[in-house]
Amino acid sequence: MPTAKPRLSDFDHLMTMLEIDVIRLAECLISPGWRLEFPGLDVPGLHYNIDGMGQLLIQDQAPIDLKPHTLVVVPPRRPFSFVAAPHDIGGHPAGIVEARAPLEIAAGSVRRFIAGDGDPEIILICGYFKAAYATSADLFSTLLSPIVEQFDNEHEVGKRLQTIVAELAAQEVGMQAMTAALIKQVIVLLLRRTIGSGEATIERFALLRDIHITRAFAAMVSKPGAAHSLQSLAEVAGLSRSVFVARFSQVFGSPPMAVLRELRMKKASVLLLSSSLSVEQVARAVGYDSRSSFVRAFREAYASDPSDYRTNCDSTKRA
Repeated sequence: MPTAKPRLSDFDHLMTMLEIDVIRLAECLISPGWRLEFPGLDVPGLHYNIDGMGQLLIQDQAPIDLKPHTLVVVPPRRPFSFVAAPHDIGGHPAGIVEARAPLEIAAGSVRRFIAGDGDPEIILICGYFKAAYATSADLFSTLLSPIVEQFDNEHEVGKRLQTIVAELAAQEVGMQAMTAALIKQVIVLLLRRTIGSGEATIERFALLRDIHITRAFAAMVSKPGAAHSLQSLAEVAGLSRSVFVARFSQVFGSPPMAVLRELRMKKASVLLLSSSLSVEQVARAVGYDSRSSFVRAFREAYASDPSDYRTNCDSTKRA
């Protein structure tokens, strides 16, 4: 299967439409010689070392050295731990703290994990997130090995992550929207750096691995309501119809039209909640000529009629 960098226009479409769901944020403070252990989580973790020296240990991976401004994305479902370097070789006794259920805290808050009772040797900001376009199109779900990038102290990544912590601490109006926007900026900056570093990095992302499939998927993401068909998408990909379907299904685990339907339903849910368009207008905007066909597809996706979905979500917001 060919490996190449996606076109700039394709990358722009994919990054613009990528939806970031920030699940939780945490601060980790680890004293010299101590170890902070995390269970394998169903979502990726983005870990930025603000200060100090240590290591990140991930199951079945070589240790990752942590210096100030090291950023690591840990793949889903992989247990990991942080180890702070001791101040002196023969000194501080090692201690272990288990960070239990790091996602089970109130939404929109920062949890603090502390290992050790002295001044911390390493201080990290940890964010748990989903980055997806649809159920079958999660950018990091197939990530098998960690992404490691080293930034300097003036880089925008560190500034944005520290702004996130300040936002959450202040608990001001619009905090969640601001946090999601900042995390998305960090992820885009990270992807820009890693994708530009060569083919080995692109291989980690199933959605970017096959340039032909990336091209077709970018067309679907940028205009989900367009009159796409298997034939038209295969032509965008530059493949025969049968080869396109086989390779697309291999990347996403679902056939092209099923993924397109997910993208359309996601777009429809956004339009229902963010606009005054009628159900018929929303249906046309996401590629359905028939209101009944749209309602049936929406009901399958959200277990609710579009009108009820809009009404129930509005009621929840007002509550």
